[in-house]
Parts: sequence; C-alpha cells; structure tokens
Amino acid sequence: MTSSDSVHSPLYLTLLAETAQIGWPELERFFAKGILLHVARDLDLVSVAEAIASDHTTQVTQWLSAGLVERIQATTAADFAARDPDLWAVVVSPWVCVQERG
Repeated sequence: MTSSDSVHSPLYLTLLAETAQIGWPELERFFAKGILLHVARDLDLVSVAEAIASDHTTQVTQWLSAGLVERIQATTAADFAARDPDLWAVVVSPWVCVQERG
C-alpha cells in the first residue's frame, strides 16, 4: 500500500459489498416511488452512498446543487428504459443510488 492509497471506512466496505449491477426494469418501481437517485459517472457511487448514510449534509448538498446527484427525471428514466444501459445500484434507505457505467 502506498501513501496515496486511501483507507476506506467499515461503512464504505459494507456498502461496496452491497453494490450490484442491475437492470432498469428492476429499478422502475423505485423511480415510481421517487426514491431513485442518479449519481454522475465522475463520482464514486459508494462514496456518495456513504455520505448519504453518514448524513454528511454539506457534501450531499454540494453534489445536489451541482447536479451531480439528483432524483431520476422522467427523461432519464425513458432513456434508461430505451437503452437498458449498464447500471449499478446501492441502497441507502430510503434511497436507491444508481449510476451508469461504461
């Protein structure tokens, strides 16, 4: 391990283990409930989930304000339904965080 390697928290490692690839059809019900959060590709999905779970309001607010984390919009949902892209998700109750990969 070099000095540039980061050490992840137990929560991060737990969330990482719970992160999985998922298809849009399995996510549609969460979209319908309004609890599906889209995470920009340039963010670490698990770090976002960890910040939400840890109630790091300042960081989460910055991401929301920058549009890097947002509730899935109808246009994005329609796009995902049409393309069925490579999606990864992790649950941070009550939210489901989803990110397109690839």
